[in-house]
Amino acid sequence: MNTPTHWPSWRLKLKTFIDDQRFQRFIITLILINAAVLGLLTDADIVAAWGELLHGLDAVILAVFVVEITLRLLVHRLAFFRDPWSVFDFLVVAIALVPATGPFEVLRALRVLRVLRLLTMVPSMRKVVAGMLRAIPGLGSVGAIMCIIFYVAAVMATNLFGERFPEWFGSLGASAYTLFQIMTLESWSMGIVRPVMEVYPHAWLFFLPFILIATFTVLNLLMAVIVNAVQEVQHSELEQTSQHITAKVDADTEFLQGELRAMRDEIKEIKGLLSTSKTPRG
Repeated sequence: MNTPTHWPSWRLKLKTFIDDQRFQRFIITLILINAAVLGLLTDADIVAAWGELLHGLDAVILAVFVVEITLRLLVHRLAFFRDPWSVFDFLVVAIALVPATGPFEVLRALRVLRVLRLLTMVPSMRKVVAGMLRAIPGLGSVGAIMCIIFYVAAVMATNLFGERFPEWFGSLGASAYTLFQIMTLESWSMGIVRPVMEVYPHAWLFFLPFILIATFTVLNLLMAVIVNAVQEVQHSELEQTSQHITAKVDADTEFLQGELRAMRDEIKEIKGLLSTSKTPRG
């Protein structure tokens, strides 16, 4: 968020405070401590011994988060809600303030979402998340390709192996699930393929190409889409930074040129006065 020059001094000071690296590191430390506390609260023995202290610490950290969000709202006001990362922080903290009783009992489990604030506080993580979000259209296309491959392979597997291995390939759904297990390489050889090859010796002609296509080609294509999107985000940020620096340099250059023109005008005036004073009077 940019800082307008017309802001009052107290808003500028407050923004400087919340943007300070020491304050940011303090919030990150609290997030990590809060993550540890929420993890400890899942252990019944630890809760019996230290539950009161852990709940108190959790409440104090939540209060600090509320104060931080309030300060950011005071500084940025409505612009706060135009930043997706700020809106995410606001929702995560707001969920923790809703009483986890009655129909809202499920919100007790959602308190751990506060740990996700690390994604907004750490710039490197924020770039990765932004890259993944930008990669969604590409991931959708790759996902559609995977669905087509799985559908074709499931139909073939059901027709080829369903009669002798109904527990694995007896239906289209069972075949798709078995092929998904094979794609993850979870017990694919000893658990599925070798038993099938004892009945159908040439079954490897089906399974090996499927693994090469689904596991090594399509999944690597998914990674390539994500990596490309992250690189695009980084390039975009570098370009914005370059444009900001260029604009600042141009503004400084224009200011200096104005100062030089003013100095030349003053020097001309001084020379004019000096020449007038030296002219002999008749």
